Amino acid sequence: MIEEFVKATLAEDVGRGDLYALVEPPRDAMAKIIAKSDGIVAGVKYVDVLAGLEAFDTEWYKCDGEAFEKGDVIAKIKGSSHTLLRCERSLLNMLLHASSIATLTSKYVKLIKPYGTKLLDTRKTRPMLRNFEKYATRTGGAVNHRMGLDDCLMLKDTHLKTIDDLDKYIKTAREKIPFTCKIEVEAETLETAITAMKAGADIVMCDNMTPEQMKEVVSYKTANYPSILLEASGNISLSTIEEYAKTGIDAISSGSLIHQANWIDISMKMD
Repeated sequence: MIEEFVKATLAEDVGRGDLYALVEPPRDAMAKIIAKSDGIVAGVKYVDVLAGLEAFDTEWYKCDGEAFEKGDVIAKIKGSSHTLLRCERSLLNMLLHASSIATLTSKYVKLIKPYGTKLLDTRKTRPMLRNFEKYATRTGGAVNHRMGLDDCLMLKDTHLKTIDDLDKYIKTAREKIPFTCKIEVEAETLETAITAMKAGADIVMCDNMTPEQMKEVVSYKTANYPSILLEASGNISLSTIEEYAKTGIDAISSGSLIHQANWIDISMKMD
């Protein structure tokens, strides 16, 4: 799957061929991948696949998940000048995109790590980039939430509008979904959270609740359903996430890890 993604990425950029190569003959070349801002590296495994496909050598000075500072040499690459220049933008785009997501994710993780709270990503990914973007959040320290509709049954507010009897629905679901699948139910109030717990949910996602409301849910859950997991989600930012972690919640999910990640600055310089 990674190889197909890398091939498509390169093909998109190269089109019918690099016009530069029509003019200048190839020569042996070396280049550095240099950080022009601080961040967390992600994308190494994708660049390695590109290097294998295009036959250039890569020497990494930073691995996936490691921090870098402005001015650091992240990698050196060696090969035909035609190859390096043809691959430059594809290489940098993969490295920049993944590293930017990993960098923002790492900031969230550091804030909640002291409380033992897990950071989860979401399905708010760019079309056809889910595996790539979730790899980037994982590299930054997050835990992947479900990859799609087939690995966990989540009942959001839109689903609940179509369900007349939640208890009956969950009992029927237990007979039809795989044994290993969990059932997660979204709740926007304490009352809805209690209903979901009583109906047999494995996870209750507390959506758009305040930290004070979350504390009430955590207290009820601890006293009555200690095995149920609680997840907080909705409008959680770098400035508020620590307050949610302090409530005793098990996990916090945020789509902003991906859609709010601003690109950091990494460039390639030929020697």
